[in-house]
Amino acid sequence: MADGVTVTDGEQNRPTLDTGVPQTARIWNYLLGGKDNFAVDREVGDQIISNLPQLAENARLSRAYLTRAVRYLAGEAGIRQFLDIGTGLPTADNTHEVAQSVNPQARIVYVDNDPLVLTHARALLVGTPEGATDYVDADLRDPQAILREAARTLDLSQPVALILMGVLGHVESDDEAKSIINSIMAALPSGSYLAMYDGSDTSEAVTEAVRIWNISANPKYHLRSPERIAALFDGLELVEPGVVSVTRWRPEGTDPEPAAIDQYCAVGRKP
Repeated sequence: MADGVTVTDGEQNRPTLDTGVPQTARIWNYLLGGKDNFAVDREVGDQIISNLPQLAENARLSRAYLTRAVRYLAGEAGIRQFLDIGTGLPTADNTHEVAQSVNPQARIVYVDNDPLVLTHARALLVGTPEGATDYVDADLRDPQAILREAARTLDLSQPVALILMGVLGHVESDDEAKSIINSIMAALPSGSYLAMYDGSDTSEAVTEAVRIWNISANPKYHLRSPERIAALFDGLELVEPGVVSVTRWRPEGTDPEPAAIDQYCAVGRKP
């Protein structure tokens, strides 16, 4: 495989681009201030913001957590391989950009099955010459296909950071979400990590915003309590400060402690 960026298409039945149905990746892109969205996505985004004006800022704060987590993993934790599932549309400070800014030899595999994400992955997810950036068209619910395709770029006998940012909320069952995590982590060696965040059911405003989201957006989203998010890390060693709001996971230069938002996160290490 050549260094840089490659794209591995999935199996048959890959979804086609539908601009008439709101899509989660495009709505999130709109909330982050991006331009890769359509009128139907902006309509849902505006409805959500009208009920929860701070949601766009929360999206940016969640993105900032991803940046800090990946920087920690590539730096202090010494991780050189990243498997980012549910990557969404490229914005600023994508996983490969952060990881390769710390270590240019880092290797990153992105996984998504949104056709617009795939289109942008071909054009934008270009890594350093020393490292590698790959894109796999696969579904979160098919861990074995993900692992099979990821192994083309990553050495799964060496530690890997599994990145699941805002994606497990699309899996309603806690048992299924935990099964997905366990299936992937079981294939990774000791010293691998899981980093994730998801929306929490810690306020009525967020619960109402998600209700509006789920009326028309695809796929639907399901909130979890911080305790349920913590349970997804069972069997892993939590990195300090444990399960917290994304704003409070190793914030940079903040005094006093930043305000919590309704997005909870953690980073865990496989013993």
